[in-house]
Amino acid sequence: MFEKLQADYQRFQELEAELVDPAVTADRARLMTLAKERGALAKVAIPYSRYLELGRQIAEAESLREAEADHEMRSYAEAELEVLRARRKEIGDALRDLIYDQKAGADHAGLIVEIRAGTGGDEAALFVRDLLEMYHHFADQRGWSFEPLEMVPTELGGFREVSFGIKGEGAFRHLQFESGGHRVQRVPVTETQGRIHTSAATVAVLPEPEELDIVIRPEDLQVDVMRSGGPGGQHQNKTESGVRITHLPTGTVVNCRDERSQHKNKSKAMRILRGRLFDQIELKARSERDQTRRTLIGSGDRSQRIRNYNFPQNRVTDHRIGLTLYNLDRVIQGDLAPLTTALIDHDRREQLGEV
Repeated sequence: MFEKLQADYQRFQELEAELVDPAVTADRARLMTLAKERGALAKVAIPYSRYLELGRQIAEAESLREAEADHEMRSYAEAELEVLRARRKEIGDALRDLIYDQKAGADHAGLIVEIRAGTGGDEAALFVRDLLEMYHHFADQRGWSFEPLEMVPTELGGFREVSFGIKGEGAFRHLQFESGGHRVQRVPVTETQGRIHTSAATVAVLPEPEELDIVIRPEDLQVDVMRSGGPGGQHQNKTESGVRITHLPTGTVVNCRDERSQHKNKSKAMRILRGRLFDQIELKARSERDQTRRTLIGSGDRSQRIRNYNFPQNRVTDHRIGLTLYNLDRVIQGDLAPLTTALIDHDRREQLGEV
């Protein structure tokens, strides 16, 4: 990892020189490409340069201290060394977190969350609604933007499936480990005899890439229009504003029908498609990485049961790290931070152990 830091820092210095070259500034396309690469490297290269500079200052201060015969001056040099060492440790710790973020892919600007009802019929659809509201509350508490993308409602007020986008500082960092199977145990509103039922839903968290991060060729797409459903009344039933996009090379299909405008539905469908295709690439990389790790909390495996919500006991359990909290009432209202922070800390310890 130290060798990679050195290589990235050297490349950053090369880019700094290239970006002031008149031949580069005259080529707008090349300038944008190099500026983007420089921006990505700057997150680590700039603090790393400070870390190296502090190392040089510490070495000089140590030499001066050893050469100094005066006791008072030696004490002054020692005090200065303590300050420099503390500052370097602080930057070093920050560098470790930056390295973790890069390895974990936690620096995405936004994400798309998809939730689908599993076993449990109407109760599973109501659980999807509860998860949707839980993530919405969490986003609101953090000051993140929340944008509904696709909703497929049921007659009882639940959802067969939903998708939504979240953007904000630290959003992907906190929600990246939500992918997987979520199980709920409670007495459904439709249950007349008070029996506890078990239902399930699956959550998929897709990093939302920028358009430059993944290129989709128009000839690889099949776009079909259809009559929409959901809000909008007769307008949506009579007009073909719904959009289905099929990515032919992978067979990935995305439907969007919520908007009255075909253009808006197509735009949302393309965002979801881009996220799914990018996630497929990321999933392969994560699978290769996870082969050497003890747990799979970052694998994004949809079939893995990750969390249990037990309403009668007011208990929520994350099975991957063995964490149980007895505040389900608060969690379902959006108080997810104790869970997400514990997952981040667990993953950081594992990954930085490798560093």
